[in-house]
Order: sequence, then C-alpha cells, then structure tokens
Amino acid sequence: MIFSKLSNIANDINNVLIPRLCFGCNDRLYRGEQLLCTVCRNHLPLTEFDFQEENAVDRIFYGRTEIYSAAALFFYQEEGIVQNLIHALKYKGQKQVGEFLGNWFGEVLKRGVPEDTIDLVVPVPLHKKKLRKRGYNQVAGFGQKLATHLRAEYRDDLLVKTANTKTQTRKNRWYRWLGSRELYLLRDPKILEHQHVLLVDDVITTGSTLEACALALHKTHGITISIAAMAVVP
Repeated sequence: MIFSKLSNIANDINNVLIPRLCFGCNDRLYRGEQLLCTVCRNHLPLTEFDFQEENAVDRIFYGRTEIYSAAALFFYQEEGIVQNLIHALKYKGQKQVGEFLGNWFGEVLKRGVPEDTIDLVVPVPLHKKKLRKRGYNQVAGFGQKLATHLRAEYRDDLLVKTANTKTQTRKNRWYRWLGSRELYLLRDPKILEHQHVLLVDDVITTGSTLEACALALHKTHGITISIAAMAVVP
C-alpha cells in the first residue's frame, strides 16, 4: 500500500516536470488517462464494425478476393484525432499507440467471434529497407495485442514484401494488378494450410494492399482470411 502511494506520488511529480500530452488535442493528460484525454477519446469516430455482421469494410473486397470477415476500429479523417494517432505511430516512434489500439480493438473483436476461431495473426509486412529505416513495423504491436485477446499465434515471418514501393493508392490500375502478384510472397505455405488467418494493417484506403496480401495467402490450400485494421477511409 505504501509503495503504491509512493509510486503514484512519483508519477505525479514526473508528470509535472515532463507532462504527458494527449495525442488528439495536445493538452495535458491526467491520472488514469492513456495517450488520449477523456474528451478526445469520446470524440473518436468509432465504426462499430466487428465480425458479427456484414459491414462496409467487408464490401470493399467483394469481387476482388475472398475474405471471411473484415472490420476496422475507426473511420479515418484527415486532420483528425485518428490521423494524429497513426501519424505518431508511423513517423514519431510512438509504438505504444499500436498496442493501445490493439488492446481496444481486441476487446471488441473477441466478443464477436467464438473462442479460438482465429489461428494466426499476420501483419502486412514492410520491405526490409523500410523496416530498417523505421526500426519497426507499425502494425506489429497492434497485431500482437489482437493475437493475445483472440488467443491466436502472432507470426510476422510468413508473409514477405519483395519490393520497396510507395503506397499502392498512388499506382495506376495496371501497376496495382501487376504488383498484387509480385509484391508479397509466402515463405512457408504449409504452415497456413487449413488455418484461419487474421491479416492486420493500419489504414484501409482502396484496399489494394490487403488485396495483394490476401492473393498471396490464398495460394495456401484451405486457408480462411479475415481482416482487421486500425482505421478505414469512409
């Protein structure tokens, strides 16, 4: 009890000297608040999409590749709180954002799927050059926390990106068609046979990146693929 009180006092002193700031509004965070203040958290554009019912994220992939279920935690809006969170995660080294969102979405998703439904959680991979430059895959913490909540295995060594390309949303249709067959390869398809794989990414825009990954994964016999993302562009 005494140690707990001393720890709280030390944290309060530390927050005065080096205040923790909200990723949404940049105001000071207070005890009990994590990454976002209460006001910003309550203003996040939640999709309320999960794996229980068909939703707009599912429909992105209709006629493109076979997806069992798809969902995203937030709607992505430019100059909004979600953009601030993901920008901090990708470009400012704030890896705890991914873990925070993974815990949040993991709690949501596990209420909509039977226990042990998902076998493996696989992140959309970065090319080795980009991974070396950034130092981490921004989807890793998100995927690891989802795996924990869904009682699945996290594997980031099965899907490989073969070329260091810019975002696929800037490619023309021909280049996306070509890239979907060359950008991602499987290292060991046998491991994924008859497995339900949850493919995870940060933001779904056109869905072309996830489509390309799914096409590579579907070369495995008997695989089932679902998708989870931090956000989707409405």
